Amino acid sequence: MPALDGVRGFAILIVLLYHFVAQTTVTNHLEAVINWVLGFGFLGVNLFFLLSGFLITGILYDSRDDRRYFRNFYMRRVLRIFPLYYAVLVTVFLILPLIPSLRGSEIVGLREHQLWAWLYGVNVYLSMKGGWVLSYVEHFWSLAVEEHFYFVWPLVVWWLRARPGALMRVALSVAALAFGGRVAASLAGVSLVTTTVLTPYQLDALLLGGFFALCLRQPGGVAAVGRAIKPMAVVAAVILLLQFGLHRFTDSGLSVMRALRSGAFHLLFAVLLLKAVLAPAASLASRFWRSSPMVTLGKYSYGLYVYHHFFSYYFVRHGVEFALARVIGSHTLAVAAQAIGGVAASMTIAWLSYEWFEKHFLRLKRFWSSAKAKEATDLLAARPRRA
Repeated sequence: MPALDGVRGFAILIVLLYHFVAQTTVTNHLEAVINWVLGFGFLGVNLFFLLSGFLITGILYDSRDDRRYFRNFYMRRVLRIFPLYYAVLVTVFLILPLIPSLRGSEIVGLREHQLWAWLYGVNVYLSMKGGWVLSYVEHFWSLAVEEHFYFVWPLVVWWLRARPGALMRVALSVAALAFGGRVAASLAGVSLVTTTVLTPYQLDALLLGGFFALCLRQPGGVAAVGRAIKPMAVVAAVILLLQFGLHRFTDSGLSVMRALRSGAFHLLFAVLLLKAVLAPAASLASRFWRSSPMVTLGKYSYGLYVYHHFFSYYFVRHGVEFALARVIGSHTLAVAAQAIGGVAASMTIAWLSYEWFEKHFLRLKRFWSSAKAKEATDLLAARPRRA
């Protein structure tokens, strides 16, 4: 399903725009509007979660009867995730401190908290502190959420492998509990950082994606999912309109409204994902998701996500936009130049990382492949799609 690479590309694109543009200082009305719109790019992480739940659940379900079910899944995840992640940690925590000019710098100071990163606990540390306090590596919170999901969900799928109906009910029930828990925590005064980064509060996105992956694999599932798209879009739109309308008149219950908004966006992202999967190959939507720019962004999205924040955080922290504005003569153009430069630098490093480092590990995945899973996925991709 090549369109899913395009969805992944869209997710990383809006995250890049959020960090390189929406985090800059507003100096005029045009910038205020742009920053407000691109501020929603933070939700690109939620789209990643939804897509991850969709793909991972599909992989697990398709290989559920494989005798090497656990070994294949975990080895393939290790080969995809660990080499890049731990190479970056080695660089940040072990190599950079050896450079004399960086001693005493903020990035070297992260060594004091490095254990949280090595153990995929960045999200737990941020929650404990109630703030974004890990500078260059705080974006690793979402990678921790993903890893925690990988630890538990394969066991659930395997346990209920012969009962797809029960598995779908579990996925939907846990998603509802996660959403309800986020709303309840907001009402109880739990910090926004905590309800954003802790794994239990993000399970609705992950398992909503998993639920639809399971639905599409059941008899009549494609038609049923197709019928559900419009009602989901309407519900999400109504929730968002109510949230935006209330926000114009009062800030009371703002944290709860944010929790409701995130749930609405999860529904919208599910609609986007399902439309990408079900769209006819000749349609404009399908051509967009399968286009070279979107697929390329999707291909290198993991590296882009890992590397880009080192640039964007440095730019914001050191006021690069204002230094550029003094040279260019326009703050708006300076922000644009900074964003273009940051994205280009991130893409260059992500490309080099993938082609010269990550790809060598990915080639080893062939030793832990599942023929059954590949056949099932090929069958799903070949099913007739709505006109």
